[in-house]
Amino acid sequence: MGSGKKMWTAVLLATAVLPITAACGGEGANGEVKLRFSYWGSAARQQMTQEVIKKFEAKHPNIDIEEEFTDFGNYYETLATKVAGGEAPDVITLEIRGLREYADRGTLSDLASKVNTADIDGKVLATGAVDGKQYAIPTGVNAWSLVVDPKAIKDAGQELPDDTMWTWEQYVDLAAKITARTGGKVYGTQQSFNPAFLQIFAAQRGESFYKGNKIGISPSTLKAWWAVHRKLINTKGSPEAAKSVELGALGEDRSLFATGTGAMGMWWSNQLGAIAKKSGKNVDLLRMPKLPGATTGGMFLQPAMFYTASSKSEHAAEAAKFIDFMINDPEAGQVILSDRGLPASSKVLAAVRDKLPETDKKTLAFLDKIKGELTDAPAAPPKHASAIENILKRYTNEVLFLRMSPDDAAQKLITEANALIAG
Repeated sequence: MGSGKKMWTAVLLATAVLPITAACGGEGANGEVKLRFSYWGSAARQQMTQEVIKKFEAKHPNIDIEEEFTDFGNYYETLATKVAGGEAPDVITLEIRGLREYADRGTLSDLASKVNTADIDGKVLATGAVDGKQYAIPTGVNAWSLVVDPKAIKDAGQELPDDTMWTWEQYVDLAAKITARTGGKVYGTQQSFNPAFLQIFAAQRGESFYKGNKIGISPSTLKAWWAVHRKLINTKGSPEAAKSVELGALGEDRSLFATGTGAMGMWWSNQLGAIAKKSGKNVDLLRMPKLPGATTGGMFLQPAMFYTASSKSEHAAEAAKFIDFMINDPEAGQVILSDRGLPASSKVLAAVRDKLPETDKKTLAFLDKIKGELTDAPAAPPKHASAIENILKRYTNEVLFLRMSPDDAAQKLITEANALIAG
């Protein structure tokens, strides 16, 4: 589940320009149904997906799955071009930020009653609904969390915090002490600019990222969030602004953890395994710090991704059958494991629990521990959510590099983002 690095605006507008015709999977010479399935990821994900596809085809010999696989960087541009040209795949993998874009353009089919969702938590399932229609089925869940290297913290003469009650001030202080005690060889933390971090921070102040079709975050919350970033830089708890921004654009395989030069950082919980593998460290998950007096920690479960079906598919029943298999079949789950988040289906999760790698078992134990503290999963954001992420990134950089005051940046960010949403 990566974070997109490209603007979606121009790409997605292409879907409104050309007429959409029924050009999904067809039938072979012997009446065999051909379904096109688009998804992104690594070579390892493609290999395990191909294994699952073979299992599905063995159970349904009349259905042939044609995979359309790309790396994440090219996925949405390629998908938007296909949709605009009337070549939408039958089954489409999407992230939550792209869901409303495609739903509002009539690209997606309502999957209510077509896919068995009885074993998916209702609050998680609701994230795949837009205007009362279930356009998307979540594959699995994760939570934005704090990743720590306990040994690095101990080696710096510090103690792991009590994450049930620690504050942002304590987080910044711990990071600064780690950097100081190691002489800068290990930074206390790696900064994150992910919107999920801001969403949690805002929830602790009684706000949400979006409020209807407007930005729900106040200027004071934006300024307080930027103040945490600036204080980490000023106290050397994190690298300087330029390095922090550079690291923020990289994946976990190039993080401070990966080079053994970081003790903390924020990531999606399903990335813990990859961080542990790349770093060779025994990393762990902690709750996010809290604002003193906050009534909620603001953490939430979010689907790693969704399966959706094209509204133009000539084989809607078969598309739904394939999605149902990917979500609900234990055999599929035992191959996919946590690659697309910890399985959304409680029955599949129970079936694969013992097969999960040790790090994923640790992630599952963490999510079980904090389950009662989580807020509701956010609904699909307004159109242009990806472009709004880029606006946030741009104004954050202006503040970090001291090119704009937090007051000016906050006002301009909210004005620009609301204008974009209004369209």
